[in-house]
Amino acid sequence: MKKDKLYFLTFLSIAVIFLLIAAIASQYFIKVSANQLIEVQVESSKREANELAKSIDFQLSSGIKKEEVVKNIQKIISNSNRDSWFVSVFNWGGKEVCHPDITKVGQQVNSNQTLLSSLKEKNNSDDLYDLLVKRKSDLETINSSEVIHISPIKNSDLIVAANVNINSINVQMDALKNNFYLIFLIMGALVIVLSFLAVRVIGSAYEKQLELKNSNLTSEVVNLSKLNTDLVSYKEKVVEVSDENPVEEASEIARKRILTYVRNELVPIPIKDIAYVYTENTITYVVCFDGKRSTTNASLDDMYNNLDATLFFRANRQFIIGITAIDKIIKYGNSQLKILLQSKTSEEIIISKNKAAEFKQWLNI
Repeated sequence: MKKDKLYFLTFLSIAVIFLLIAAIASQYFIKVSANQLIEVQVESSKREANELAKSIDFQLSSGIKKEEVVKNIQKIISNSNRDSWFVSVFNWGGKEVCHPDITKVGQQVNSNQTLLSSLKEKNNSDDLYDLLVKRKSDLETINSSEVIHISPIKNSDLIVAANVNINSINVQMDALKNNFYLIFLIMGALVIVLSFLAVRVIGSAYEKQLELKNSNLTSEVVNLSKLNTDLVSYKEKVVEVSDENPVEEASEIARKRILTYVRNELVPIPIKDIAYVYTENTITYVVCFDGKRSTTNASLDDMYNNLDATLFFRANRQFIIGITAIDKIIKYGNSQLKILLQSKTSEEIIISKNKAAEFKQWLNI
């Protein structure tokens, strides 16, 4: 149940984060795309208006009467598409002279001067997007089309205008928004579902690793418990053997002692009193259970050869430890063992991975 709750919260978190990012990013991408679309259309309309103005100027300069030129232009633009962007011609009095919708001819031009002046000053698509899309409700109440560029004709009272159909632009922008929202919706669904599945797969793999580690740890704890139990049993056996063979111990008393030095004094030490033997700076030290320390001329190898192998173990190059001196056995590192003695040592006693098996076998003798 906890896992299901965790997965649900993960799914919910991914969904909320994506929705927040999408809400911000979608507005930015919509505006950038709309600006690019409008900019291309604006430049195309301006170019068309300028070309038409040059054509009219050329015809008037060639001696063609104004009425004939206007009539020819009206025939040309009558067949043009005025759904979005189109050109028209009006005079200085503000009356339409040529228009794709012939019913508009003779009517007064009714356009937003703020829009025209703004575009004339700044001349960028950002302004057109803001004015046409963000203020579309205001513009729609004024007129369905707006003049975005004018190109006056020299030596004439005619002006060619590039127009935009506000309603058509709004429809294009709404379609663009809907397409972006649909794309973000599909992407969001895919990202959320795939992210959730990825978290689920990774989480399951991680849980399996944890379960495996816990299983190995449990096994190691059991082995260490068994090892410490064997240690206690072995100590009891040593005590029992000592109690059952007092005569044999007495007969071998000479072999049960070693000769050590404390400064210039010779000190014989019973082997049963030795807790551990170690070497430091090429000097071999013998430490008893009472904490007294003495030195010997023998090397650590010679000392180990003279000690009872059932009672002492060569832990590493530096230490020989007595069975009765061991307090605890702890797992250390990668399959290594750390030995804690009843008498504290300045150095840690570590049994390597290679000698760990030998140590366990020694405890099971």
